[in-house]
Amino acid sequence: MYEHTASPQFAFDTRASTLFRKDSRNYINIMGARQLNTVRTSLLDIFLSRGNYVEPHYHQNAAELVYCISGAAEVSILNPNTKQLLQYRIGPQATVNVPQGWWHYEKALTDQTHLLAIFNSLNPEVVLGSDILHFTPATVMAETYCMDQDEWKQATRTVKPGTYIGPYTDCERDEAERF
Repeated sequence: MYEHTASPQFAFDTRASTLFRKDSRNYINIMGARQLNTVRTSLLDIFLSRGNYVEPHYHQNAAELVYCISGAAEVSILNPNTKQLLQYRIGPQATVNVPQGWWHYEKALTDQTHLLAIFNSLNPEVVLGSDILHFTPATVMAETYCMDQDEWKQATRTVKPGTYIGPYTDCERDEAERF
């Protein structure tokens, strides 16, 4: 009945399980069946400062409910049926539902933005945009989209797999351009 151990666990501190840390103001903690074997859902506890994004991604096996605890965020979702980009600005106590398999991302509009992403899966899978851009061979992208291969390589040269929260701390763009 319970995963990973015969002994049921009924409490867990998400601070003990970090999925990704960009810096002290931008990080994601995780809680799922591996951390708390009595649950049938999972969550990401997301902390962002202004102008930071949870990178574009999708979950092939889970829907996601994004709940704003504090601060403000813009949650963007690409509707695959209409090809329409849906954008929702949320503040404390507001939610956005992201259907399973839909491309989406979140941007912090204020410092100290705190989001909770709740999934209807014990172990949601994720396909990150940075992984797609990094691991797809440049020849495939250039030939598919009728592009010069060197231009594609130049455009994606700074993409690091597993980004989770962007922009990178060593991003060289002008700070004013980001907001």
